[in-house]
Amino acid sequence: MTRKNTVHVRMAAILAAALSIALAFSARAAQVGSQAPDFHGTDSSGKTQSLDQYRGKYVVLEWHNHDCPYTVKHYQSGNMQSLQKEWTAKGVAWFTVISSAPGTQGYVDAGAENAYMKKMGAKPTAAILDPSGAIGHLYDAKTTPNMFIIDPNGKLIYAGAIDDHATTEVSDIQSSKNYVSAALTEAMAGRPVQTAYTRPYGCSVKYAQ
Repeated sequence: MTRKNTVHVRMAAILAAALSIALAFSARAAQVGSQAPDFHGTDSSGKTQSLDQYRGKYVVLEWHNHDCPYTVKHYQSGNMQSLQKEWTAKGVAWFTVISSAPGTQGYVDAGAENAYMKKMGAKPTAAILDPSGAIGHLYDAKTTPNMFIIDPNGKLIYAGAIDDHATTEVSDIQSSKNYVSAALTEAMAGRPVQTAYTRPYGCSVKYAQ
């Protein structure tokens, strides 16, 4: 085999492996109406968090990047913190998930994340650090923010945007329909979630390459 052919074979093998990994993630990714995949991660306090620990509760997953203008919109305005406080007070487990890889926009270590939450008055149940992107790929999280809601039986009942205004303008929040609040309100009242999926908007999740 010539050197040129060897290079082509190696490249084909690499591409095939990458495709195989992508398909595996796609097959395992969370689907609305199906059981949400269990996740395991370490939060900024060093505690292990997993979905199965919260069986019997509603769970919200919020993908986060503190440098993303779309995330900034919801934190500088206090909108995200208000949602966290409102719904955790009603028994919801709310997790901020950070899947930015080291060296990319939004990456933080535990100390930096704890300082950020204190500064911003954020009140999630915990902030899960996911620098490998394992949890992000498990849920096919695409943007920051990207929101997911899991019911007490472990079924994914909402996935998508936080609201219906895909902008970085704080002034748009007041007139926006908040899909997370709407879904939780409907589900907790025993009603079907009317809008169970929307296209998420924001910055792309900065996964490891």
